[in-house]
Amino acid sequence: MLNPVTNAVNADELIKSALREDITSEDVSTNAIFGERTEGRVELICKADGVICGLPVFERTFKILDETTAFTYRVKEGDEVKKGELLAEIRGDMRVLLSGERTALNYLQRMSGIATYTRSVVRLLEGGKTRLLDTRKTTPNMRIFEKYAVKIGGGCNHRYNLSDGVLLKDNHIGAAGGIKRAVELAKSYSPFVRKIEVEVENLEMCRQALDAGADIIMLDNMSVADMKKAVELIGGRALTECSGNVTKENIKNILETGVDFVSSGALTHSAPILDLSLKNMRPV
Repeated sequence: MLNPVTNAVNADELIKSALREDITSEDVSTNAIFGERTEGRVELICKADGVICGLPVFERTFKILDETTAFTYRVKEGDEVKKGELLAEIRGDMRVLLSGERTALNYLQRMSGIATYTRSVVRLLEGGKTRLLDTRKTTPNMRIFEKYAVKIGGGCNHRYNLSDGVLLKDNHIGAAGGIKRAVELAKSYSPFVRKIEVEVENLEMCRQALDAGADIIMLDNMSVADMKKAVELIGGRALTECSGNVTKENIKNILETGVDFVSSGALTHSAPILDLSLKNMRPV
């Protein structure tokens, strides 16, 4: 699983960049009130039902500002939470609690929203073989956090970035002069351990990808009827993935096709945030 705290990608630098965006020189409002360290506490409150995700990032945001900030959690990563529920208490320098509040909540709300939406879609797939994938349609500089949230919600990660796998899309195919040539070039360039995935838009392209030896065939924006025919045509000789405007409103129809995977950009680009708040701040 992509872990936004321990992964090789330096999450600290991303968090620091977000903090610098919000605090270019100083937090004028907070510094006007507190001239020196003042110990305080604040509560993390859930304002809507959902799945909590991003607690390590939430915590790390404050600890970058002050390592002594302390956290007492009443829930753990991936738990389902309810409106009005007390999720955690944070103690530390009130200047840090106030200055880090918005950045920390932005991460936590965004990641929890993705995990919540993903889990709602995963539940629609229960009982079948089809697995849910995310895409690269992520917010710039947020990919490691958003793909992690998909995993916490019960989904699976597609390739992390362009260095992570071979996926020949329509423009690759057009530039190469056709599916057969694109697959030949990909196989000659890539190590034999890498799978080759080819995006197709109709049954003829599906036949060409199969004949060319594609390992995975992505059925892109095809009708349910054509996807059924494509799965029958492939007959297990390659893995199948359905993609293109997949949402939880239409995913049940896609399940009837028998595809192995269904990928949805909506998991990361259209999930609403989970409403969370830091409340009841006071000195201790």
